[in-house]
Amino acid sequence: MQCILIDDDKVSRLVIEKYIKKTDFLELTETFDNAVDAANFFNSKNKTDLIFLDIEMPGMSGVEFLEILDNLPQIIVVSAKEKYALQAIEYDVTDYLLKPVSYSRFLKAGTRAKNKYEEEAAKLSPEGIFIKSSSSSFVRLFYDDVLFIEAMENYVLIQTSTKKYTIHFTMKALLDKLPSGKFIRVHRSFIVNRDKIERIDNNMIFMQSLEKSKSIPLSKSYKDDFMKKLNIVNK
Repeated sequence: MQCILIDDDKVSRLVIEKYIKKTDFLELTETFDNAVDAANFFNSKNKTDLIFLDIEMPGMSGVEFLEILDNLPQIIVVSAKEKYALQAIEYDVTDYLLKPVSYSRFLKAGTRAKNKYEEEAAKLSPEGIFIKSSSSSFVRLFYDDVLFIEAMENYVLIQTSTKKYTIHFTMKALLDKLPSGKFIRVHRSFIVNRDKIERIDNNMIFMQSLEKSKSIPLSKSYKDDFMKKLNIVNK
């Protein structure tokens, strides 16, 4: 996530900068000691995902910054005073940190922002999902490109028509994010894209592939549900 930091206190800035650099899913793009310069920057470069914002600053306060700008990204307030917390909530801030901030508390707020960011990214694509390809980037996978998904201990392998992706996720959690009519669990270790099935032979499912047909076992415990979801024409 691309971050900017706005705080007139030098010591506080150094602490938060250190915490951001220590957190692999955050990247600090700019630091400002006043909200006026930050507002000008944000108006011209709207690619920021997260802002760490102080409240009491000369020239323009953090609250004024929130009031004058539209389409703001997520905000984490970092303030020495608790009295602004209720006011900050009105602007739907992601979290409110009281100085001095420990790294554990900072990480909790950052993780909350990351989870919210990932949820919003997934909503942007009703025809696909976003998966993490590195600590700070995501790859969009269209549903029609996914052939099957295979469980691999604490990871899952997503096989597309051209590439494989391995992510740290569970089969159940991933299946919950996929269209139920299109993606069907056929084995405790496999989920298939119904539209990519080439043929079914006894208890084996053969999937379309650019290289060669991939065979996937059809478990007895999943077979009845699987067959109900197919468009079968009997002789």
